[in-house]
Amino acid sequence: MLSRKGIIPEEYVLTRLAEDPAEPRYRARERRARFVSKKGNCNVAHKNIREQGRFLQDVFTTLVDLKWPHTLLIFTMSFLCSWLLFAMAWWLIAFAHGDLAPREGAAEPCVTSIHSFSSAFLFSIEVQVTIGFGGRMVTEECPLAILILIVQNIVGLMINAIMLGCIFMKTAQAHRRAETLIFSKHAVIALRHGRLCFMLRVGDLRKSMIISATIHMQVVRKTTSPEGEVVPLHQVDIPMENGVGGNSIFLVAPLIIYHVIDANSPLYDLAPSDLHHHQDLEIIVILEGVVETTGITTQARTSYLADEILWGQRFVPIVAEEDGRYSVDYSKFGNTIKVPTPLCTARQLDEDHSLLEALTLASARGPLRKRSVAMAKSKPKFSISPDSLS
Repeated sequence: MLSRKGIIPEEYVLTRLAEDPAEPRYRARERRARFVSKKGNCNVAHKNIREQGRFLQDVFTTLVDLKWPHTLLIFTMSFLCSWLLFAMAWWLIAFAHGDLAPREGAAEPCVTSIHSFSSAFLFSIEVQVTIGFGGRMVTEECPLAILILIVQNIVGLMINAIMLGCIFMKTAQAHRRAETLIFSKHAVIALRHGRLCFMLRVGDLRKSMIISATIHMQVVRKTTSPEGEVVPLHQVDIPMENGVGGNSIFLVAPLIIYHVIDANSPLYDLAPSDLHHHQDLEIIVILEGVVETTGITTQARTSYLADEILWGQRFVPIVAEEDGRYSVDYSKFGNTIKVPTPLCTARQLDEDHSLLEALTLASARGPLRKRSVAMAKSKPKFSISPDSLS
């Protein structure tokens, strides 16, 4: 300000070299790139693939993996190209036999009523799609024409089988069924049976079941080996627990899947402060099963970053019994409530059991204090006047 008024020359004014006035002083830390998005898409870009020919060795899978505009373009061009190719063959046969300009007393044509390339193209369509209008037909005059007829029928059947199968597989892809398999937006860590547990909720919106449904969970983080090797995506499998035991689940109603954080868990040293500081951590959840109506195996995926894990909270109940049946309120699917939870790692909780005892004692005193305060407020207050004493 003094330099702007001209009191002190600018060359004597000290400026902050590491600070730009146009930029904010405090910058938010960039969020970690996801390995798996919330919708289940893998965030991986494949670059510099030299052996592109490997994709052509499996043409059917390549066609199914293409986007719909490209698939429809290939579907249309495959039929048009085959019709044009065989139309050229029929036109050449008619031209070589002299059927395009028939003369008096000429021999019987190879294909009747072919006088131009347009008529040869129409005959090619009639042969391949077996329309048969009746105006054009192959005669016994040319054995080569009979051979071309057989080859075109075989090629047409192959194109129909491949392209129609591709369209069917694209419309009945397994990930379409996964759109109705939902996960809670946040995961929670709270006490269950006296142990810290990582919990999430999963549900199915359709009435048709997922047969042999299994669920798996992995922790993905950047690690460095003792030899100095940097592993950017180190994957560690961790066991999941549910009400029926094991990884298999009976997904009729929404379930809370939990993982006990014990000494064998990669979350054993995870503290609440690590979640607030955006630790380099991502937990991937994979639900897999067979669709009851189609028999196709489907897979639903999601992931949770460190800032999407809520410490000291628990999911609210959403299943209730009404009129002799169980009803599910999906409006509360991701709702959570705060519960007493120790603000320490699972390792510290195992080493110092007094933390859990103190938390249990405090949670037991809480309702008693509330009840005593409510009773004190409800008691009537009596006042004694001087007249009553006299």
